[in-house]
Amino acid sequence: MRLLIVEDDTEIAELLSEAFTDQHYTVDIASDGQAGWDFVKAFDYDLLLLDWMLPKLDGISLCRQLRSHGYQMPILMLTAQDTTQAQVTGLDAGADDYVLKPYKLEELFARIRALLRRGSASQSPVLQWGDLCLDPCTGEASYGGNPIKLTAKEFRLLELFLRRGNRVLSRSAIMENLWSFDELPDEDAIKAHIKRLRQKLKVAGAFENLIETVYGLGYRLNQCYNG
Repeated sequence: MRLLIVEDDTEIAELLSEAFTDQHYTVDIASDGQAGWDFVKAFDYDLLLLDWMLPKLDGISLCRQLRSHGYQMPILMLTAQDTTQAQVTGLDAGADDYVLKPYKLEELFARIRALLRRGSASQSPVLQWGDLCLDPCTGEASYGGNPIKLTAKEFRLLELFLRRGNRVLSRSAIMENLWSFDELPDEDAIKAHIKRLRQKLKVAGAFENLIETVYGLGYRLNQCYNG
């Protein structure tokens, strides 16, 4: 899952980014509304966390602009504007939820999980490929009932494979989905993550080529092992 935080307070943005990265999200940060708009045009996001008071383009205007251009990802407003009218304004602008500052991270995580579930209501919350299971809500992965201990990046990589099913993932697609805008991994870094993930899957009992290389194109889950 990829999130965009649009927040002009650098300290708050960095704290949120660190917290969400620990929760297996890929996170980008925009420090003003115009930068947020540019990010959305360049990348696909599963959810936006949007501050109200922003330089260049305020959160309400950005929210309206996103909706008027057909963007449907969930938007959660983060703001100190605590009046009923302010909340009505935010929701009418297209926000899906509204959280007042200061807030507790536990509540914020729960609201985001609820918005993401709502956005994929037709999908099973647990992702499966044969005996391989991954639960994005609990952060747990297993093969044949054997737990697999993954780093945050490995978890997101496996989740990406499971969500894309039998489609081939190019290295550029993996890079775009797993690394934030300010990170610059090289091809060797992607190969290293694939290698470690394969090793951990094998230790849990999976076949060595569960993640197969499609030469010249990228990687995908081996269709032979999907039931």
